[in-house]
Order: sequence, then structure tokens, then C-alpha cells
Amino acid sequence: MTQTSDAMELREEDIAAHVAIAQSLLNGFDHAPRIGTRKADAPREERSSGIGTRRRFRSTTPGLVTQRNVASGAVQLIARVEGADQDALMTPSQSTVLHGLRRAIAIALAAAQNVAEHSALGDLKRANLEGSLPAARKVEFGELLAAEALVTLYTFANATAHLLSQHLPEATVEVGDVDEILIDNGQSALHGALWELDQHIAIHATDDAKLIATVAAFAEQLMEKIALRAQTAPRLEGFKSATWHVEADDFTIRGFSPASKARSTKLTMTFKRPDEVVGNHIAKYQAMKLAKMIMAYDFDRRLNPFAEMGGFIFTFMGDGAPGTGKTTLIQMMAGLINEYCGNAGYPFRYQNFGIDNIDSYQGKSGQNAKGFVNNVLDPSVIGFGTIDDIDQIAGRRGDRQSSAGQQEVTAVFMEAFAGANTVVRGNCTFGMFSNYPENVDGALRQRAGARFLVDGPQTREDYVDILYLLMGRNHDIPLGEHQAFKAQAIKKAVAASFESHSRPHEKGLLKVYDRVREKIGDLDTINKLGTYLKGIQEVDPRFTGRAIKNITDAVKVRAMDFELPDEWMENPDLFLFKSYDEKKAMIEDMRQPITVEMVVQEINRYADSEFRYADKSDEVAIEAAVRDMRRMEEAKKRYLGGEG
Repeated sequence: MTQTSDAMELREEDIAAHVAIAQSLLNGFDHAPRIGTRKADAPREERSSGIGTRRRFRSTTPGLVTQRNVASGAVQLIARVEGADQDALMTPSQSTVLHGLRRAIAIALAAAQNVAEHSALGDLKRANLEGSLPAARKVEFGELLAAEALVTLYTFANATAHLLSQHLPEATVEVGDVDEILIDNGQSALHGALWELDQHIAIHATDDAKLIATVAAFAEQLMEKIALRAQTAPRLEGFKSATWHVEADDFTIRGFSPASKARSTKLTMTFKRPDEVVGNHIAKYQAMKLAKMIMAYDFDRRLNPFAEMGGFIFTFMGDGAPGTGKTTLIQMMAGLINEYCGNAGYPFRYQNFGIDNIDSYQGKSGQNAKGFVNNVLDPSVIGFGTIDDIDQIAGRRGDRQSSAGQQEVTAVFMEAFAGANTVVRGNCTFGMFSNYPENVDGALRQRAGARFLVDGPQTREDYVDILYLLMGRNHDIPLGEHQAFKAQAIKKAVAASFESHSRPHEKGLLKVYDRVREKIGDLDTINKLGTYLKGIQEVDPRFTGRAIKNITDAVKVRAMDFELPDEWMENPDLFLFKSYDEKKAMIEDMRQPITVEMVVQEINRYADSEFRYADKSDEVAIEAAVRDMRRMEEAKKRYLGGEG
């Protein structure tokens, strides 16, 4: 990505001015931990002249100081990194890590100085040095120093993760929480963070791959911890609202948002073309629309016009019986986005969260889920995340049969999809798929903003089309009196599918619909539509305000009931490469007015799915209870028969 129009340049000379300090921190410094506890008791080699060490040779890597006249108990990151293996010479990976850390420290110090000079901190520091700091401003001074510490730590971690992102190995390391977070000032904050990093390297960095993975994992954990602190810390408005760009590293600082390099996923799946998806008309149409909607994302503004106007699908659930085409739908949508991103040169990241991500170690499943969500949410990529068989992956709260790992995953997804900190930028979407959606936790299920009923082929024409498609061409059997794929004409099929929802499909909902209409007449006003919604809630208490929000979001999507032209995807200059405001204006010109029919159809479509899930869930529970009663009855007969 290139420098954005609203970004200030963090000058190279400002960064270079802090390299000497960064180098001295890597050489060594004394630090007595205040919050964290020592994790590493590995002996540190002495570097005094004339005394032999485990290494036979000193590193002669240009730019690294080899003489370290520091106390033996000090933090010596260069020595620690060099000691990560048995090689007498520094390896390229070790040099990469040390250069990355030095560069990240220098960038962090330059950014913090920039923030200080644009706030009152610079003047207060000078007044404090001169002994003329007013007593009335001591509290303000302390708050500004704490803010400086948070800015320094986050920028250091952010830059470290960014600089190492292209060197990450397949190996992963779990470093746990970061404890030694000091907010006295920027310098002491770095001392605490580097002390703790030194501890983790001593424990985990047994080879070059683990070394890079350890430093990267520590940077991610530090960013997460600081971002949480920054939510309530004062004096950070200037840093949060400003943007700096480091041209040499293509590194952009946007407050407390990560800026790792955008990397695409290498996809090995078999893609499906839309004409290879038979039936599932609404699901296919919405997936095709969504694949193009995501492409409207503006990397400079970090926002999608569809998300701003209320027509973007952030989460959806596809449910249907086994074999109805859920996997085919995923392959089609991923294939379309991958093709569009290839044309535009955008990084595309696809990731699936499966049952193999559930771990027996406490907390590991939640970490896996959080990593999955963060990878897809990355604002520097176009993301598509899928959770197949979510009924097996996410446990229902209060269900004793759900493992601790499943409960952790449910909590992570609940927060990520509609939590207090959820930000929908419009660069990604999450699809949850299940054969048994009634087994998914009700609150998690309601976090799916759209419902894709994946019901497979339905009509006679659908079955002829799918047979014709799967038979291939290696046969001489005539097609007969049938026009292949005519029934799959998407516009016609979708219109018929939406029209069918003018009345509910589920019996329970149909009773509510008929009763309300008999009482108040046609549902042609907001008042009458609200009365219908209340009638549904009286029958199903789970039909809450979140359900209403999902319905209104779906209505807004219907107002965007158009596909962006294929030419706009094939030739990015026509749409994708235009400015945010130009793209927004082009979309607004295509938007349709919302009608009563749309609202009624979307209420019925959403409520049908909830009644379908509830009916199945209740029926499954009843059948299980009946089986238990029959088993107990049979057990009593056998027991009494045995006594006799």
C-alpha cells in the first residue's frame, strides 16, 4: 500500500536520531522487574575481555557493537539472541530480528517524540527539567507521561510485528500475557517490555524459527494488552486521531490499530463457477453480491461504502441438510473474491476455522479462535472467514456436553461478531455453516446478520440440471426436452424466491401472521409491522431487538438489490481504483427505495429461520427425553424381572 492522503510523514532523520539509543538498549541495560516475575534463569555468558565463553568467536556483523561493558545481571538482548543456537556466528535470522528490534525502537521513540511536541508534554518536560513545573499541572504531566509510555510501547510492538511479518516461519509460539507494562514514561516502558522479551527468548527461542516466532508472538500480545489499556487512558486523543507513515518500511501508524504487512492466503481449494451451483437461488445470489460488495472496500479510507450506507453483510449463516451445497457455495464465493482480488492486485485472505482448532489445553481454543478472527479482520486485506459445522465447534452456553474449548470459542465469536469493540469496516465477511443450526447457541446464531437457506435443488428442472452438470461430457446420452440451466437464470429465480416469502413458510409463524392480519389488516404501515413483530416475540421470546436489527439490515441489503457490473471487477479503473467518495456516489445512484413488500418478506424470511431452528431444537429435545424415558422403563422391567 502507498502512503495515504491523510498521513503525515515520520521523517527518516527523526528516526535516525534515535538509533543510538535503540542500539544501547539492545547492548544492555539494568532492570529490576516491578510487576512481572523472572521466567528465565538460564546463565548469561560473560562478555568481559579475555574470558572464554560458550562461543569461540564474537559476531562481526556490521552495525552491531560487540563490546558490552554491562553488569552480568543486565538485560543483553544481542547476547540473548546470539545465544539462541550453538553456532559461533550470528545467523541471518538472528541479524534480521536484531535489526528489526532496533528499527522498531527507533520508530517508537520518534513517534512518541512527535506526539509530545504536538501536545503539552514537550513544554512540561522542559519545565520539569528546569524545576519550574507548576504544582497545578503535575497531574496533567503524569497523565501525559503515561500516554507517552502507551504510545511508545504500542508503536514498538506494531513496528516489530510489521518488520518481521515477511519472515514468519510455520512454527508458532505461545508466550502468554505480557506483565511488565510500566507507564512511568517511554524509556522505562521500553525497559520493562525488553526485559520481558528477553525472558521469553531465553525460554522459547531454541532455534531461528522459534526465535522469530517468539518475538512476533510477544509483539502481538503486547499490542493487544496496550490497546486494551488505551481504551480508558486519558490524553491519547491526538495519537488516536493522527496518522504517520514511514516510507522506507511502508509502515503506517494509525493509533492503536495493527499495521502488519498484508499477506494473501495461498488457496488450494477447487473453485466453483456460479453456473456450477444448482438451486440455492437466494443463497447463491447473495453470495455473488457479497463477493462484489467486499471489493468496494477503500484501503486508504479503511471503509466500505456499503458498510457506511448499511447494506453490507458482515456475518451470515448458511444452513441446510447434508449434501445441499454448503461447501460448493463456499468454493464459489472464495473463487469469485480470489479472482476479483487478482484482477485488482489486492491481497486476499481466506481462512476456515474447523474442529481441529479445538484444543484440549485450557485457553488454547480461545486463542486459536481469536487468531482466526484477527487474521480475517486485518484491515489491510480483503478477508473471507468460514466456520464449517459450527454446531460442533461452538458450544451452547450451559450445555454440559460442550467442552471448555467449545465454550471458549463461543465467547470469542460472540464478542467478535457483535461485541462492544466490533468495528465493521466492510473489508471482510464471516460465514457460519451448519447442517444442524438448531444446535448452535441462540445468541451466537442471532449474531448472523443474514440467513442463507442452502436447500439444494428443489424443482424438477433443478434435478435435471444437476444431473446434466455432474455427468460431464464423456457420454452420448441425449439431454431430451430440456433447456440446460434455463431454470438457474438468477434474476428470475431470486425474484420468485423472495416473492414466496410474502407469506411465512413455517406453520408456527403462519399462525401468528394470519392472526395479526385478521386483527389489524394488511401490514402496510410501520405501526402494523411493529405489531406483527411483537406478535412473533410473544410466541418466541428469543425474538429480541437483535433480531429486529438483523431484519432491518437485510432490508437495507435488499435496497442494494443489484449486482455491481462484471466489467467493474474485470477493469478495476472503472470502479475499484476510484476514490471513496466516487465509489459511494456510483453505488448511491443504483440504490432502490425500500418498500413494504421488502420489509414483510425479510421479516418472514428471518422469522421462518428462527422458528425452523426452534422447532427442530424442541423436537430433538423431546425425542431425547422420550428415549431416556423408554430406556428407564425397560431398565425397570429388567430389574424387576431379575428380582423375581
